[in-house]
Amino acid sequence: MSEPRPKRYPPPEFPPRRPALFATTPPAVFPVVLGLIGLGLALRRAAAVLGFGAGLAELALGLTLGLWVLAVVAIKVKVWRRFGVLAEDLRPLPGRAGMAAAAMSGMAMGAVVAPYAPGLGLVLILGSLVAHLVLAGMVLRVMRAQGAEGLVPNPTWHLSFTGIVVAMPGLASLGWGGLAAVIGWLALISALTIWLLSLAQLWREVPPAPLRPMLAIHLAPAALLSLGFGALGMEVLQLVLLALGLVIAVALVASGRWILVAGFSPSWGALTFPLAALAQALLAAWAEVGLVITLAALVVNPWIAWRVLKLWPGGQLATKTNAARA
Repeated sequence: MSEPRPKRYPPPEFPPRRPALFATTPPAVFPVVLGLIGLGLALRRAAAVLGFGAGLAELALGLTLGLWVLAVVAIKVKVWRRFGVLAEDLRPLPGRAGMAAAAMSGMAMGAVVAPYAPGLGLVLILGSLVAHLVLAGMVLRVMRAQGAEGLVPNPTWHLSFTGIVVAMPGLASLGWGGLAAVIGWLALISALTIWLLSLAQLWREVPPAPLRPMLAIHLAPAALLSLGFGALGMEVLQLVLLALGLVIAVALVASGRWILVAGFSPSWGALTFPLAALAQALLAAWAEVGLVITLAALVVNPWIAWRVLKLWPGGQLATKTNAARA
């Protein structure tokens, strides 16, 4: 009796089929985009402190606006092609962080345009806030589906569950102080909870080297809460949170070699927006030091952003961050 013939498979396509436009857009572009928007806002504040340079700050924000629009269009086209890709992108940490940063970048961009078009700024902030809350709900579902692994604390929790804090300064400047205060207190409770859980997790287990740059995310809530409560006139809380942010920043700098030991990767994008947030918070309370940190961000953020974004067109960024394909 003859053996059964093996199943025949079609030969692989050659040349390989190219993915549709924006079908593999990696959410990992958004942390560096958020870092650039934050840098632009810091430059705007620095120009106000120095009394000159406002034109250059607005030019930088205008250029960042173009990049942000491109990234938003790309991710929207990807989700439009196949809605299920959104849930798939929330499974790996880079995608989860990137999608949260996308919503946060919308809130930050609302603050950028508010001085020129208050109505548009408010729409951007509120729309992005709603999108962020929807994403947070989806992240909770993904975490539960992942079981015990999904419930291990990590810095990206701040982006998903504390990221609403980005809306505070913009809302305060537009006269929505009540909503800004509610957001601030909710974000503060969330941040404190995540900091405590993360400290306990760090005590039990050392994070793998490739994920250590994400530890910088712990700085962002302290700086942004300081900035937000400062915008509401709560000076004591502003200074307490700024002091906490400085303690976290010093700890990160002291651990810099250990954090960056794995070498450059897209996860370095997590260094950009906390640095920009710290610069803004310091400019609002301690201008001289804030100018120094802004200068550091002016060097660091564009360099990291360039190295991350240049991986996008060829598909390397999508591959390195396990981005889903629509």
